[in-house]
Amino acid sequence: MVPRKPPEEDEGEDDAYELLDLTECVPRRSWWNRVFGHRSGPMVDKYSVATRIVLGGVTGWCAGFLFQKVGKLAATAVGGGFLLLQIASHSGYVQIDWNRVAKDVHKARRQIKKRANKAAPEVNNIIGEATEFLKQNMVVSTGFVGGFFIGLAS
Repeated sequence: MVPRKPPEEDEGEDDAYELLDLTECVPRRSWWNRVFGHRSGPMVDKYSVATRIVLGGVTGWCAGFLFQKVGKLAATAVGGGFLLLQIASHSGYVQIDWNRVAKDVHKARRQIKKRANKAAPEVNNIIGEATEFLKQNMVVSTGFVGGFFIGLAS
């Protein structure tokens, strides 16, 4: 801040100083270019092939490991619930109308088929975008798939 003139008695403190806008002196660049430079394209392209494979492998391993743990938990919960339902049914605590269950399952199957046929163009669009992404990032994708299978196995 630069003093403009000596303050007079009738002026407030805000009028005593002139504000300078220093942003006019700085060239306008996006924050991305300021941080990573002028030729910064996709971030992955700046790393070597080995780094990209390791990056994809580590993220794939993490995803595979979590998928394995969550899958085991879900399978245990569903299987345990079904086992408890069977025990309760055989003990006489619960009466299950299996004909009604079968009818409801067939009804749900028909509704799912109808909805799947309506959603086919959207699914094909998503699959196309995913395929294009995989083609553009083949090295990272390969590392991810390998890491995912290793994470499932560990």
